[in-house]
Formats: sequence, structure tokens, C-alpha cells
Amino acid sequence: MGIFDFLFGNKSKKVKEFQAREAVILDVRTKAEYESGAIPGSRHIPLQQLGARVSDVKKWNKPVITCCASGMRSATAAALLRKNGVETMNGGGYASLYEKLQ
Repeated sequence: MGIFDFLFGNKSKKVKEFQAREAVILDVRTKAEYESGAIPGSRHIPLQQLGARVSDVKKWNKPVITCCASGMRSATAAALLRKNGVETMNGGGYASLYEKLQ
């Protein structure tokens, strides 16, 4: 076990567990960022719109992995969704999350 796994948990393992349960990847970057490249099959709701669209996310009835460019906005999105009863994890930056999904 590495020091980062000890301190922060094994994010790759958690991503795989969520993936096995058919989690939805939710990209919360801006429209322009999302259109410049995204994880195939991910859904897009910009962070600024997420509060008003929590009910849409709840209708998916699946766990959610949030992502953005660096992990800051996705952390905010994950906290908002958790507060509203959605099983969620912060996947961090979309490029590193994509690697974990492979």
C-alpha cells in the first residue's frame, strides 16, 4: 500500500467498484470544455446548472462519478449530489479518470 492509498484511499479501486455497478460518469465542466474532449458515454451538466438539475440525476437511479478538469468542481458537484441523496464519488480530472476506467 502506497502512502497516497493510505492517506486518501485507493481511488482506482473505488472507481472500478462504481463502474461495476453501472455508474454514470457526470462531467461538470463548461460546455466548451466538454466539447473539446470528454469521456465517451459521459453525461454533461455544467456545475453552474447542477443544483437546478439534481432531480434529473436522481432519475438515473445509478451511482454517479463526477469529473471536471482538475477535480475541484467535481468535488463540489459530488458533495452537492451526496447532500441530495445521490450515491456519488469525486472522480477528479476527466483525463485521469478516463485512465482509471480502462
